[in-house]
Amino acid sequence: MKTTNILDRWGKGQLLACSGLNGETDFENGLILRTEDSAAMQIKQPGENGEIIFAPGIPESCFLSSDCFRINGSTGLLPDTHHLLLEGKAEFKDLPDCFSILRKGNRTLLGVKEYFRPGLIDLELSAEFRRRVDFFAKLPDFGIEKESSLKTLAKAYSQLKGQICSPCRAIPCRWTTPDRWPHRAMWLWDSVFHAIGLRHFDPELAKETLTAVLESQLEDGLIPHMTSPVWHSDITQPPVLAFGIRLLTEERMDETFLRRSYPRLKRYLEWIMTHRDADGMGLVEWAIEGNPLCRSGESGMDNSPRFDSATKLDAPDFNAFLSLECECMAEFAERLSLKEEAEKWRRHHIRLNAKINELLWNDAERIYMDRDIASGKLTGISASSGFLPLICGAPSRAQTGKLVANLKDPETFATPFRVPSISRKCSAFYQKDMWRGPVWININWLIAFGLERCGCRDEARELLEETVREEEKFYLKYGTFFEFYDDRGECDPPELMRKGKNSPSEPYHQSFHDYGWSASLYIDMIRKLHTGKL
Repeated sequence: MKTTNILDRWGKGQLLACSGLNGETDFENGLILRTEDSAAMQIKQPGENGEIIFAPGIPESCFLSSDCFRINGSTGLLPDTHHLLLEGKAEFKDLPDCFSILRKGNRTLLGVKEYFRPGLIDLELSAEFRRRVDFFAKLPDFGIEKESSLKTLAKAYSQLKGQICSPCRAIPCRWTTPDRWPHRAMWLWDSVFHAIGLRHFDPELAKETLTAVLESQLEDGLIPHMTSPVWHSDITQPPVLAFGIRLLTEERMDETFLRRSYPRLKRYLEWIMTHRDADGMGLVEWAIEGNPLCRSGESGMDNSPRFDSATKLDAPDFNAFLSLECECMAEFAERLSLKEEAEKWRRHHIRLNAKINELLWNDAERIYMDRDIASGKLTGISASSGFLPLICGAPSRAQTGKLVANLKDPETFATPFRVPSISRKCSAFYQKDMWRGPVWININWLIAFGLERCGCRDEARELLEETVREEEKFYLKYGTFFEFYDDRGECDPPELMRKGKNSPSEPYHQSFHDYGWSASLYIDMIRKLHTGKL
C-alpha cells in the first residue's frame, strides 16, 4: 500500500511499543507510551508515570505509527523494547527512577536504566525510520481507492504490528495481546480475532499466534481465557480456536499445523463438555462470578444484563461457538483420516444445533435466549448473543428470516449503529456501558459471518458496510480504534462508560483506545467488501 498521507491522525490513547516483528519484547520492563490530547506522550510502562512533551497544544502535523513518529519537527522511534530515541525538541516530566537519559547534540536517548544501551544514541535514525515506514509499502491494500479507508487500513496494520510480542517464559512463540496497555496479557478469543486479520499479510505469524494459545493449555485440557508469561486465569473464554484455524487454512492447507493442533483442540472441547454442562441436559453454561461488574468474564460479555441474576444459563452464544468448533473438528478429523472421530464431532454438531433450537429459541421475540437451568425457563433478555446460532447453521430458514427481521426492526435491534448488545425492548437494563447497550466489532463480524452462512449475503454485506463506516469515522476523528461504540449515535466512544463509570484516570473504567480486534477485524471486513470474498 502507499506510504504517503497515512498515519497522520493524532489523538489521545494511541499506543507505542516495540513489536515482536522487530525484535525481542519485554512483558514486565518494556517501554510503552501512550499519546495525550496535546503533543505529548505518557509513559505507561515501566513505572506508569512520566510524560514527554514535544510542543504546547495539539500537533500541527504528524506521522504516528506503533513504533515510530514525526511530530512538529521532532522524530522518534523505539529501536528496541527498552529505549526511545528522539531527534528534536522534547521535555521530560516526572520520569520514574527506573529510567536513564542521555543527550548528544539534538538527540536524546530515553531508556530503562537496567537495560540502558548508550550506543543507541548514534543509531542511523533516518535509515531505520525509513525501514519502519517501508513496512507498510509491502502490505496489501485490496484495491481500495477511497482515502479514508486507506488511512484507516494503515492504522489497523500499524496497531496490529504493535500488539505482537516475542516468546517469553510460559509463552514459547510469538503471541498477541488485546492492547499493550492495560491488558498486556494474551487472551483466548482476542488472539483468534487478531489472527483473522494477520492472515491477510502474514499467515505464518497468524498460525504462530494461535499455537501460542494452544500451548497455554493446562494438564486437564483447559485453555485459560488469559495467559501471561508469568501467570494464567482459571476460567476459559469463547471456544473459537478450531474456527480460527479453519479460516487460516482454508486457502492453503497446512497439514503439519493441523496435525499438531488437533489433539489440543480435542482435549479442550472435551474439557468444556465435561465441566460446563451442570444440569446434564447437553447444553453448556458460562462460569458465573461474584463481581457484579463482571458476572461472566468467561463469556467475554462481562457485564451483560444476561448475567445480572448470577445464575447458570444454557447460553446461545456458548453453544453456538461449541457447535461450530465441533463442525470444524469433523472437517479436521476427515482431513487427518480419523473417520470415527469425524463422525463423533458431526454428531455433536447436529445434537447441539437441535438442542439450541429446542431449548433456546423464543419465537415471539424472534431470537435465541439464555435458559435458566434452575427454572428451565428462558430469561426474556434479548441480547446480541441471540443472533450467534447463525454461525453454526442452527436456525431453520424460517428462524433465519425472523432473526433478520429482528435486526431490521427499529423497536429492537435496528439502532442508528447496529448491532446493539441488548434490544431496545430491554430498556430497563440499558446503559452506555460495555455489553449493556454499545456495539462490539467482533460481534458484528460474527453476525455477518452467520448471515452469509445462512444465505443472507446482502444483509451480511450491509452490516459489514455499516461497521466499517463507523470505524472509519472515529479513526479519522480520534486516530484510534475503540473497544466498543455507541449504538444510538448519541456520544463518541471516549464518552462511554466502562464497568460502571467513565474515569479516564482509571485504566479499566475508560473506553479502551487502540483496541486489538477492532483493528484486526477491520482489515478482514474491508478486504471482504473490496474483493467480494464475503
